Amino acid sequence: MKKILIAIVVVLSLLHTSVVSAQDLFSGSDLSTVQVDNLSNADIIKLKNQLQANSISLTQAEKLALSKGMSATEFGKLRIRLETVSDTPSSDNSSSLNGTVDSKELTRKQEKISNIKVKDTVNALIFGSELFDTPTLNFEPNLKLATPVNYVLGPGDELQVSVYGVQEFNAAVPVTMEGKVNIQYVGQIAVSGMTIEAATQKIKAAIARVYSTVASGQSQVGISLNRIRTIRVTIIGSKQPGNYSISSLATVYNALFLGGGPGKNGSYRNIELLRNNVVYRNVDLYRFLVNGDQSDNVGLKDNDVIRIPAYNQRVTVEGQVKRPGIFEMKKGETFSDLLTFASGFNEFAYTASVNVLQKTNKEFKVTDIKGSEFDSYKPLSGDVFRVSKILNRFENRIKIEGAVFRPDTYSFYEGMRVSDLISKADGLKEDAYTNRARIIRLQSDLTTEIVNVNLDQALSGDLDADVPLKREDVVTVYSILDFEEEFKITIDGEIKKPGVYQYYDNLTLNDLLVQAGGLTGSASKRVEVARMIISEEIDDTNPNKAELFNIEIIAGNNEQAKNFALLPFDVVNIRKMAVYDKPEMVTVTGAVHYAGKYVLANKKDRVYDVIQRAGGLTSVANIEGVRIKRPIQAKQIEDLENVNLNLGKQDSIQAKLEKKLKEDLKYATIPVDWKAIVKNPKSSTNVTLFSGDEIEVVAFNEGVKVTGNVLLTSEIPYDGGKGFNYYVNAAGGVDAKGWKKKAYIIYPNGKAAVAHSFLFIRSYPKVTPGSQIIVPEKPETKKMSTGEFVSIAGVLASLAGVIIAILR
Repeated sequence: MKKILIAIVVVLSLLHTSVVSAQDLFSGSDLSTVQVDNLSNADIIKLKNQLQANSISLTQAEKLALSKGMSATEFGKLRIRLETVSDTPSSDNSSSLNGTVDSKELTRKQEKISNIKVKDTVNALIFGSELFDTPTLNFEPNLKLATPVNYVLGPGDELQVSVYGVQEFNAAVPVTMEGKVNIQYVGQIAVSGMTIEAATQKIKAAIARVYSTVASGQSQVGISLNRIRTIRVTIIGSKQPGNYSISSLATVYNALFLGGGPGKNGSYRNIELLRNNVVYRNVDLYRFLVNGDQSDNVGLKDNDVIRIPAYNQRVTVEGQVKRPGIFEMKKGETFSDLLTFASGFNEFAYTASVNVLQKTNKEFKVTDIKGSEFDSYKPLSGDVFRVSKILNRFENRIKIEGAVFRPDTYSFYEGMRVSDLISKADGLKEDAYTNRARIIRLQSDLTTEIVNVNLDQALSGDLDADVPLKREDVVTVYSILDFEEEFKITIDGEIKKPGVYQYYDNLTLNDLLVQAGGLTGSASKRVEVARMIISEEIDDTNPNKAELFNIEIIAGNNEQAKNFALLPFDVVNIRKMAVYDKPEMVTVTGAVHYAGKYVLANKKDRVYDVIQRAGGLTSVANIEGVRIKRPIQAKQIEDLENVNLNLGKQDSIQAKLEKKLKEDLKYATIPVDWKAIVKNPKSSTNVTLFSGDEIEVVAFNEGVKVTGNVLLTSEIPYDGGKGFNYYVNAAGGVDAKGWKKKAYIIYPNGKAAVAHSFLFIRSYPKVTPGSQIIVPEKPETKKMSTGEFVSIAGVLASLAGVIIAILR
């Protein structure tokens, strides 16, 4: 117990030392117990200001401190802090002893107040509901604005008191629970219940009694609201009713937003603000929603109650208004007021009358409100107003189309004639057919009729021909071009731009040749023109379907010997020269003396001929490794696509074949038996070459490559005395998925051989140097399920029963 009392005394002494040093460090006679580390930044700033005010240097202060018992170590710490500290007070927690605050905090503080908003789907159609479920709209008070002069102080507020001039003082002083502020050297001042303006005057007067320079005007006093308190209000009838702690600067709208706005049946127009058990104000949100009027957005006080009663009457507006929804009406308001709430009719609304669905005590009834009754009709609770669309028809529309300069829709007036409408359309075009124009007229029974007009007579002043028009008439002026057939002419063959061209009068063969880009280099002098036979009578003795003309032209300058005139639908064919074959080339690669590209000089050049031109095989060539790589032609793929294998719609074999030819295989390999060719150049393996072929001569390789489903893909040195199995085993053997009995070998010349069996004896192909052994993968087989086994067993049992019954 004694040790505990000693510890308490020590702590109190340290606290006392800190407080004394914070008030005036050098005023004490004994500084041996001062701990510089216990001093706040505000204490150091104050001490620095005192030294500067009394013109005391750090050297003089050191002598004074040491003479009063401060150790040199502690004063060294003090010197460092005096030299490095900023003249601006810090916001350290220890600054609460003299009330200093951080000058970086330029705005007043307030406890953060928030409420999670949930999108209101039940009341989404009620006008104004979106005001309270939009997170970006919260009516939160702006703490950066100047303090209202009528703001009433209370416990929890904090004032910033500053004296500046000859004398300086800066402190943040809170309003205590007793409603007072405690200012150093001045004392306690009661400010609770006073406006900020009145409290300012009272505090200034109290400070002037202590600071002489304030009374003389040499120093000034500034007082501002640094931290505002929170107040508690109660909200009844909202979506989230309850007690809320909100800012003392908050208003009614801020509180309503926190409460989620009126509940399901809550009123938006008769919200009561109760203060001291008396209705202080009736809030109508429509004033803000419709006019932006915030006169009802008054400030709140502690213990205010916001009561949201149930609505009295609501009506619904549907259809062609700018803001359809559910609206709350007050007594005495008319349909015109409701239309204002709905932002008026939209562009397509029928405004002559509005249909109203009303509820009686027993049933529904329908009422029509005329436009003249909008200002007098008073909606009833439950009314459903339906604003319909205007009719999709015109009261004065007339239309003209065809061979006029401005075909369009025009306004109609009584007495309007055809000539008037043509004049509105800027007259007839040059190609107008004036013997007849057509009017499509809508009759009174909505059927249509045609009225024909002679434009020549109508425009010459004949009133009988100048037919009077009616509303919704459609006048069509024909063009003579509409009656002309569109003639075409075709050119094909050795021309740069073959195709179908427009026919013009006086078109000649020379004109068409130039229009089609001229002749190609392979064009011959022969041109054939086919012309259709035209006759009113059928001539059974003439078997010809077309008349043919053979013409000779000069191919060099695209001209003909005679200027041949063409007729519509002629077909011109430019023939190709009898001999015009561009040189074709093949490629020789690999172990030959002169690899490269070679032109096929003979129509029947063969492998042997081209290899001889390439200098023959080199000493490193593998005579069993000569092969031809022939590109797959587009026609081969097309032929495969045209073949129907009758595999069914779901079978993908043919599609896979086509894909393999198009994407995977770029060429086909033709094996060449070079030994047979050397012995007999007329051997069948000495194939004729085609353009694009590549002759590949493989260099001799003593290795045998083993790939596929083996344990290790390898290249095994060739051993003439070993067979197929030796090389497979040398690669680790076949893996779990390998299908050895379907293994095959590819020889250097591209030829392949597969394993085969006879009378349970399996034989494998011969292995040669440079060949490749491939072990394929076993196809996946679907195992029979237990259910399938049971089904088959059942069928077999039934079949056995039938057989037994027959045998009996």
